[in-house]
Amino acid sequence: MTSIGTGYDLTAAQFSPDGRVFQIEYAAKAVENSGTVVAIRGKDGVVFGVEKLVTSKLHESSSNQRIFTVDKHIGVAVAGMIADSRQLITHAREEASNYLFTYDQPIPLKQLVDRVSSLLHHYTLHHHLRPFGCSVIFGSHEPEGPKLFMAEPSGVSWGYHACAIGKAKQAAKTELEKMKTEDMTCDELVKEVAKIIYTVHDEVKDKSFELELSWVGEVTNGQHKLVPDEIKEEAEKYAKESLRESDSEDED
Repeated sequence: MTSIGTGYDLTAAQFSPDGRVFQIEYAAKAVENSGTVVAIRGKDGVVFGVEKLVTSKLHESSSNQRIFTVDKHIGVAVAGMIADSRQLITHAREEASNYLFTYDQPIPLKQLVDRVSSLLHHYTLHHHLRPFGCSVIFGSHEPEGPKLFMAEPSGVSWGYHACAIGKAKQAAKTELEKMKTEDMTCDELVKEVAKIIYTVHDEVKDKSFELELSWVGEVTNGQHKLVPDEIKEEAEKYAKESLRESDSEDED
């Protein structure tokens, strides 16, 4: 327990004299300690990219994935504590299933995000609960077009053209702000997402990582799917070449 929060961080239901809730800030710090997650909304869909840090060579490559499918048309990428994230994903799937059962149609992404955000907020209101130590990015392709949202541990959610969470989010946001994402297709965005993940990766602190890529849009007939291996390999090759070219220019 840090000195700055002493006496006011024992519960998420308590404010400090300057109006801060320290346990929510600690939850946000847990997200910042996670691998970087990037999501971009293009003109025909949404692309997710995750820097999944590998802490041991003994781990299987498919374990502890940070990209999930909530409903056929909704994909999710998470940063922070993976166990907390799984609980939120389970809740989101239940909400999507209940909506489909009740209304006989897929749940709109905005409604799903509002329901998950309500759960996140609920866990900041009671002394016997702690906030979820994760942030969640939602993407879907609906009749009116692609949608992208991000929910924070506090329960606040926003709609985005592109967003980033995790330890290198500021560097990733800088790269995203340079792009005109609304004019780009999913095929183009896959390469750009891979490039951003490779660019912001810290090789000194985190030597090994796996790149996870998924998309939802016209290219997948509106369904959320992992990016095919051949396209993923091509995107990684493009990212590595771009990184080498950037290093060469810096040396010159």
